[in-house]
Amino acid sequence: MAYLETRGLSREFPGVKALTDVDLSIELGRTHILAGENGAGKSTLVKILIGSDRASAGAIRIDGADPTERPDLFRKIAYVPQELSLFPDVSVAENLFMPFDRTGHGGLVNRRRLEAEAQTYLDRFGIEARPGDLVRHISVPDQQLLQIARASTNREMKVLILDEPTSALTAREVERVFKVIRGFLDRDHAIVFISHKMEEVFAIGDDYTVLRNGEKVEAGRIADIDEPALIRAMSGRAITMEDHFRPQCPVSEPIMEVEGLSGPMFQDVSFTLRRGEILGFAGLVGAGRSELMQTIFGFRKAGGGTVRVEGQPWRLDDTASSVRGGMLYLSEERKHHGIFPLLSLRENIGISVLSLTTGGAGIDRRKEHGIVQRIIDDYGIRTSGMGKRISQLSGGNQQKAIIGRAMATTPRILIFDEPTKGIDIRTKAEIYKIMKSLAEEGVGIILISSEMTELRRCASRIVTMHSGRLTGSFDAATTDAETLVGAIFATGPSPILPGHVPSEAPHVN
Repeated sequence: MAYLETRGLSREFPGVKALTDVDLSIELGRTHILAGENGAGKSTLVKILIGSDRASAGAIRIDGADPTERPDLFRKIAYVPQELSLFPDVSVAENLFMPFDRTGHGGLVNRRRLEAEAQTYLDRFGIEARPGDLVRHISVPDQQLLQIARASTNREMKVLILDEPTSALTAREVERVFKVIRGFLDRDHAIVFISHKMEEVFAIGDDYTVLRNGEKVEAGRIADIDEPALIRAMSGRAITMEDHFRPQCPVSEPIMEVEGLSGPMFQDVSFTLRRGEILGFAGLVGAGRSELMQTIFGFRKAGGGTVRVEGQPWRLDDTASSVRGGMLYLSEERKHHGIFPLLSLRENIGISVLSLTTGGAGIDRRKEHGIVQRIIDDYGIRTSGMGKRISQLSGGNQQKAIIGRAMATTPRILIFDEPTKGIDIRTKAEIYKIMKSLAEEGVGIILISSEMTELRRCASRIVTMHSGRLTGSFDAATTDAETLVGAIFATGPSPILPGHVPSEAPHVN
């Protein structure tokens, strides 16, 4: 019997039908996969299920009752968003229970009781932190689990909706999250799981519902469908992912050389990026990959070492100098560091080409329109118009807009940090093709990814990191996954390159 269900649910906005006659049935004790490409209507449906938006038509039932008449029923549905939404500068315990009861002397918070209660949740969810630790000092996987634990402090909660909870986690860290999910089901709860990673869908799912263009197109048991059929239902057509998206042109001379670079999260890092290649960086969350690239870009202060670009010394600690020199860093936190969410698609792209569109009379709108439209066409950005607010586009289309904006400045080096985080399969393939095309045009590309399949598919070479140090360099076409995983965990021997003197941190060429 369904605990949470909808019948004929629809949601209309001016000129747009976000949902049309959607039926959904969620049973306790099971994991229900909510599948669909970016823009399929999943977010709109979730907003209605948690009570933050109202349907235009149709009915919703929670435990057999209508929550529009009894709003307290919405407390039985908890939602954990894809983006981390914690308070980084307060403690783990405070994040768990905020707002908390003031039960101490004089109406103050009883911190001893608060931290003791928090410890029970940390033990239950396997969170490797102490109640008094600041959230900014704990790992990303632990922060993700903390969000799930925080949702469970609502003792009325029966249905937990998880939106891309593993988008930036490695396989080992994903298993920690899955262990928690399976524990929930043992306590007679239901999970609604949203993910674009097919291996996760089939590992954790019991039931599924597919949305496409705001409509329910298929539903059933996961055991009764295979991956190609599920992808076809999501996209409306068969999608075959190519074996690889590595650049076809031969790798030429070095474009960037890093020597002995150090910072707070990494030590003595040396590697070479060649023009026209995609150089992958693999490692666990916290291995230092993002911090390394942010230091090269100038966002973080270097502790030592040098960088040379096309043979010339590179100025560190200055992002403006990096941009002027033709280096761009595309952050994994797209919504926080990649877009101007309140501005239009035109303004988000146009801001990068002001030198081409601005004259004595201000911005030449006709010239700006032409450049923006060319980027929309060249990068296949799906939008109803360039005047649409960029935050209303799907994650994949936002990412393509960011890449197009970057290429309008004709960079020499592009650093992609988790570029397909939270993006559906079809759009992933489109972004892979874009990266391959850019590399074949001579751009040097660095790809940081937590997905081993993505690295092996796109990278020419893969560099591995563990605890802030390089542990190896591998040819992506000839190295098996087991070898790469061994280097990520620093359990296997690091490859020694010809002409290199062994050291604690191997130089990667």
